[in-house]
Amino acid sequence: MADNNQKPTNSRMANLHPEGKPRKKIWLQIIKWFFIVAMLIIVSGVGLFAYYAKDAPSISQAQLQSGGTSSLYTRDGKFLLSLGSEKRTYVNNDEIPKELKNAIVSVEDRRFYKEGIGLDPIRIVGSVLVNAKSKGVAAGGSTITQQLVKLSVFSTAASQRTLRRKAQEAWLSMKVEREFSKEQILEFYINKVYMNYGNYGMGTAADFYYGKDLKDIDLAQTALLAGMPNAPVTYDPYVYPEKAKYRRDIVLRAMLKNDKITKSQYTQAVNEPITQGLQPKKNNATSELRKVDDPYIKEVISEVKSKGFNPYNDNLKITVNIDQDAQQKLYDLVNNGSVPFTNDKMQVGATIIDPRTGHVIAIIGGRKLPSVQLGLNRAVQTGRSTGSTVKPVLDYGPAIEYLNWPTSHILDDSKYVYPGTNIQLYDWDNKYEGKMTMRHALEQSRNVPAVKTLSKVGVARASLFARKLGVNVPSDSGLSVAIGANASSLQMAGAFGAFANNGVYHKPQFVSKIETPDGLTRNYDSSGTRVMKESTAYIMTDMLKGVLTKGSGTQARIKNLYEAGKTGTVKYSDEELVKYPQYKNSPKDSWFVGYTKLYSMGIWTGYDNLKDGTPSGVGSSSAQLLYKQMMSYLMTDKANKDWTKPSTVVRRRIANGTQDKVVSPTASNSSWQLFVKGHAPKNPYSEVTVDKRKDEDDDVDTRFDTEDDTSSKGQSHSQSSSSSSHAEQQSSSQKQSSTSNNNNSNNQNQNNNQQTENKSNNQNNNSQQNTNNQNNQNQQQNQGNNSNNNH
Repeated sequence: MADNNQKPTNSRMANLHPEGKPRKKIWLQIIKWFFIVAMLIIVSGVGLFAYYAKDAPSISQAQLQSGGTSSLYTRDGKFLLSLGSEKRTYVNNDEIPKELKNAIVSVEDRRFYKEGIGLDPIRIVGSVLVNAKSKGVAAGGSTITQQLVKLSVFSTAASQRTLRRKAQEAWLSMKVEREFSKEQILEFYINKVYMNYGNYGMGTAADFYYGKDLKDIDLAQTALLAGMPNAPVTYDPYVYPEKAKYRRDIVLRAMLKNDKITKSQYTQAVNEPITQGLQPKKNNATSELRKVDDPYIKEVISEVKSKGFNPYNDNLKITVNIDQDAQQKLYDLVNNGSVPFTNDKMQVGATIIDPRTGHVIAIIGGRKLPSVQLGLNRAVQTGRSTGSTVKPVLDYGPAIEYLNWPTSHILDDSKYVYPGTNIQLYDWDNKYEGKMTMRHALEQSRNVPAVKTLSKVGVARASLFARKLGVNVPSDSGLSVAIGANASSLQMAGAFGAFANNGVYHKPQFVSKIETPDGLTRNYDSSGTRVMKESTAYIMTDMLKGVLTKGSGTQARIKNLYEAGKTGTVKYSDEELVKYPQYKNSPKDSWFVGYTKLYSMGIWTGYDNLKDGTPSGVGSSSAQLLYKQMMSYLMTDKANKDWTKPSTVVRRRIANGTQDKVVSPTASNSSWQLFVKGHAPKNPYSEVTVDKRKDEDDDVDTRFDTEDDTSSKGQSHSQSSSSSSHAEQQSSSQKQSSTSNNNNSNNQNQNNNQQTENKSNNQNNNSQQNTNNQNNQNQQQNQGNNSNNNH
């Protein structure tokens, strides 16, 4: 019976767990392997930390004490200026109120005085958990020491938040903790942080915002300064008082929680108006250099930010593409009377680039301006119509590129009504000239041929071509965009730069290199992008040369210089003329975009507000005259080289009145025309290898004859050419007079040039009116485009 009560020895459970010992061994094995894995992770982590830390940059007391501002250098390595204020009020430890230290520690790093290694493991773990929960960067784990290291050595760009950078930051923080006391670290931090408006350090900020020393501001003001470094622009008490109060009160609550202030102190401080004691907003003292370079600096800051850096906090070395002499010259020309304007309220925006690199070498954002940092930059505003300067970019360039049109292509300047509407398009002189070559239509800036050209190309295809050149034209625009699109002088200089650079486009750029304090260098120069065939660029340049020699831009012509360019004039809308009828015969905006092989320059002139006036008299020619003087300066002692005809372009002597009738190279009543290779008429004569036109070619009218007596037509044009030549002489005389600043001479030149100015003023007079009238007709016009494309 006793045996019957015994448990079976061969049971399944007994075999698996005899007396419970195997279960215990398994847990021991799990613990053992967990410990081994944990040790491996720790050892690997330490090894990786050491591997990254060994390449950490050096850090010195000079770096810790310096301001966090970035510095600009020219391409030849010369220091240009600092982005910070010219004077920083550095406060030593014994000058820093205890109340400010308590505020900073309470809100930024509560365990600051207890940390022995510059790191806060509890805060790091907490931030990891918060960020994991929010699936983003919702909380930071950096101590005050780590923040100081970042401001002194590293970039704050999000792209730089790598494991390597974090390891190096931690290593340097431990190094700083070993070498400096807590009071020294706080001193460095308080004097380094950015406080908006070019101010670095809280001592500088106390004077800027309150006109006092740090020791003389109250608790609420102290809390605001302590909280501002978190986001100095967002917590600007002038611009965002509610946000500034929100941040100030966070600091006060942190101080209360940390037992650094009493409940009564807290209540009094949070009830204090954020504006109490705030000084009237003022501009920092601006050096003459900063005043001259302000529009350039503004674009540098914007470009650096777009690349992920903070130019105010990252202590960067930024290499910019400015030519300081050219920048100064451009500033002087528009401000000292060398170039005449209608009055002091008339404004200008101009950009000069190197088409071979895209480097912006000079830019002007206005004239007769007060000393305001980072003011309105009219050179980059895109809310003004370009007028006819867009024609090479949107109309004729695409026609050459996609349709292989020659310069002799027939266009008809006759009555035209936008498809699907009853809106008639007029030319600037309210006349129609009949059949003409594409070359003549561009030189004389005829509107109807331009719109008909865009219709043939198609708006969608033309807008793609323009976008490649940096000019954004919506693909669903109406046909009126052919004679005016919204763009900036910066964009237009870049677009024409592609023509100057044989069809290779470089996006205009102000910054070529950024170096961070940890030794990393980023170069931003590129080889450019081919956006059109070389043949397209050459043919376009060849036509635009004629704009300056015998077209609408003769006042911009520089004798014996190889150059090309295009004028643009925008008329007031009917709605605007109702309010200002006296502006009827004046342009609203005047443009000129011109280039050589070395420089491309885009210029807009006009008024900010209708009530300020209108370009009139000599002011109607300010854009052309500014180009003439500035380009003359730029090309002094520079190689004056012509563009070389590529093998993909052929020249033919074409009889006037025909598109492709080849005649003898010595034939009269004919002119040289350019064709894309493979699309040129056969040449029964020997090929001409000389690329220079004969002098008489410049006097040949390339319009189609609409009368039987062609010799009479030629005689008429000869008189026109003579008048054009006389106008150029007057323009040259005008420039010399305006440079001398003699008032009587200026008045005389203005009268002498009235006929030429009227032509320039009236160019595209109907452009703006038609553009406005067409805004409600885009759909119908686009249908017309599609119909034309099917022909």
